[in-house]
Amino acid sequence: MDGSVSDLIYLLLFFAYGPALALLWYFYHQDKLEPEPKKFVVLTFIYGAIMSVGISLFFESLTGNIIPKTFFTMALIAAVVEEPSKALAIRIPYNAKQMDGVMDGVVYGVAAGLGFAATENLLYGIGFGIEVTLMRVLLTPLAHAIWSAVIGVGYGLKSEGKAKSLTLFFIAAIILHFSWNYFAFKSSENFIYGLAVFFIMFLNLALIKHLLYLGKREDMEKYGYIKF
Repeated sequence: MDGSVSDLIYLLLFFAYGPALALLWYFYHQDKLEPEPKKFVVLTFIYGAIMSVGISLFFESLTGNIIPKTFFTMALIAAVVEEPSKALAIRIPYNAKQMDGVMDGVVYGVAAGLGFAATENLLYGIGFGIEVTLMRVLLTPLAHAIWSAVIGVGYGLKSEGKAKSLTLFFIAAIILHFSWNYFAFKSSENFIYGLAVFFIMFLNLALIKHLLYLGKREDMEKYGYIKF
């Protein structure tokens, strides 16, 4: 293999997976009172990176040949296909009975989303050049992590009997994902839409901060650090 080609591959792998793994390390260490088994966190990340991406590619290519491509349909298809695909990774710890609360849902949801985003960034770099991967290096993994965390929280609450249905969590994640994609697509027409993307990202960051707060508070209550 030519040296320049191998160097490019290494750079793509680094910029695709490095930031995602750094974010995973950060979120994993937010769960201080009851850390999740590392093997399940890693397994969720890997499943999101491989199987969830593969499933999404299959269904997106299938629907892409049937439904006319517009900014609206592309954004909607991506959200409707990718969020359930990432949720399959979250079901690994859920089925193994490793989830019992909000914080667990955040950790495993983030792991699934980051794995997915890392491979997606790699594929974008292979298809369109490393410049595209660099443009997506941080915000895209973080966004996918937050959307999957919403669904992960649903699984966490369901595991402890506080939620009967996951429908609203899936709908919320899909709406957040769709909004991000749609306004990002539209930003190519008018920079005002680009401002909307940053506003949506601000809302996403506020949401994940709130979910982390709820998770930590629930764990503190569980261990008796907070009493009512």
